[in-house]
Amino acid sequence: MAVLALIFVSPLCALASALFAARGFHHLAITVIVAPLIAYALPPQRGSGSAAALGASTGVLWLWHWPALYTAAFESHLLYWVLQLALLGSFTWFWRAVMSPHASPVTALMTIGSGAGQMGLLGALLTLAPTPLYDVHGLASLPWGLDPLRDQQLAGLLMWVPAFFVYGAYAILAARRVDRAAFE
Repeated sequence: MAVLALIFVSPLCALASALFAARGFHHLAITVIVAPLIAYALPPQRGSGSAAALGASTGVLWLWHWPALYTAAFESHLLYWVLQLALLGSFTWFWRAVMSPHASPVTALMTIGSGAGQMGLLGALLTLAPTPLYDVHGLASLPWGLDPLRDQQLAGLLMWVPAFFVYGAYAILAARRVDRAAFE
């Protein structure tokens, strides 16, 4: 809950209105820090459902980054919160599926790899796009020394590189489950 408060009550939330890169960090914190912590705190789920959870979290993340919907969420408080809750909920489901004691360690490892891949692909697309995709941020990044394209590239790099390392850390934990399963 403290991390959620930091994300939504601290100056980071306000900064995310100006900088797309701050919004990228905001989403990264929700998906790879808050959601796994909530998933860990909840009782284990009965089944794995890894494929469905991966599909839902991927769909929500990519939908959030569709420029028209992103702009609509930026202009509507209700849609903004619906999308934030969808992001948190779908990634909590994803991490619960991965952490489920009923999920095979290999499935967990493959699901984590797929999650890292889809987030990395979205990050790469944002980083390598030749023009800014999110006009709603306009020139708000200029006082921070970034033009809109560089702001978007920084957001993409955050989703691409640091997220890959975080997913990698979770993959190491899943790989340890694979090692233990081999000796049981």
